[in-house]
Amino acid sequence: MSRIPVYEPQLGGNVSTYVNECLTSGWISSRGQFIARFEDAFAGYVGCESATTVANGTVAIHLALEALGIGPGDEVIVPSFTYIASVNTIIQTGATPVFVDSIDQTLQVDPSLVESAITDRTKAVLIVHLYGHPCDMDRLTEICRKQKLFLIEDCAEAFGSMWNGKHVGTFGDAATFSFFGNKTITTGEGGIVLARDAAVMDRCRSLKSQGVSKTREYWHDMLAYNYRMTNIQAAIGLAQLELADGFLRRKAEVAAFYAEELAGLPARMHGPVGNVTHSYWMCSLILDDANKRDHLRRFLHEQDIETRPFFPMAHKMPHCRTSQVLPIGESLSERGLNLPSFPALTDAQLAQICSSVRSFFLNFEG
Repeated sequence: MSRIPVYEPQLGGNVSTYVNECLTSGWISSRGQFIARFEDAFAGYVGCESATTVANGTVAIHLALEALGIGPGDEVIVPSFTYIASVNTIIQTGATPVFVDSIDQTLQVDPSLVESAITDRTKAVLIVHLYGHPCDMDRLTEICRKQKLFLIEDCAEAFGSMWNGKHVGTFGDAATFSFFGNKTITTGEGGIVLARDAAVMDRCRSLKSQGVSKTREYWHDMLAYNYRMTNIQAAIGLAQLELADGFLRRKAEVAAFYAEELAGLPARMHGPVGNVTHSYWMCSLILDDANKRDHLRRFLHEQDIETRPFFPMAHKMPHCRTSQVLPIGESLSERGLNLPSFPALTDAQLAQICSSVRSFFLNFEG
């Protein structure tokens, strides 16, 4: 049997048509009609007024932080159980990340710990909708409102995720999405920023484009960046967005297949908790025994089934290490793995994966 990757992009629909239109017209860089078309379509899909595209999901976070004025002397509360980009971008502004633990059942940041970590230097809370499950947006928005803190949503892994029927990314002062090749919709590389305040959105647009003046040619009003998306990327993104509902439906079917076939094992699938829509960017299996996680990954690799381990804790990384003990996230990080999760998975492939996982637990001796 052929190898089953943990993820692969689905590049159908109008991708070739739109990209060829870019090539034919000559608009291949950061200008062209597909930039605005993709931004408008994405904003409409998630339910916000406007959006601005960028080169990737990491610079999207950095742009949001900079546009909100986060900088030296500020503290930004962030979960340690996250991909490192959520933390690196805070450090890049000169601010200090303040790490907090997560909730075992949802994998998301614990609002009570966010609240207890607030100091007089706290300026923002950066939350991450990890692996496609939303954070508790009712509690987090209330905490930030009461404490007058900026709320930033890292939605890199949460396109299609809903909290009480509302798309993530529409709760905070700013929000970011990633369109890397393994995301639910992709532009190859790419990202997008949303902002509630029109002035913050204007600042994002200026900062991402070298701070160019709106009134004076080749004049630049501020120290800024080149974080722009290309027209070709936006063309791919627009075609992907047209297929997004189908992608999300199939990913939910994949997750349901895993949940049914892997029930009863000494492990659990990461499923929705409460009135949420889990978008299942990654279908995640959390083992009861951390000592078996890497053995399972090796066994599946031998069966030509690719997996990914859960993210290591950010507060243990050399460049931002702290002495904290964050037991929930540390345990999850050691016990979890991501199974193949892309929409084109066939039922036969899913049956093969589940059979292999069950076989491991039946025969493992360690």
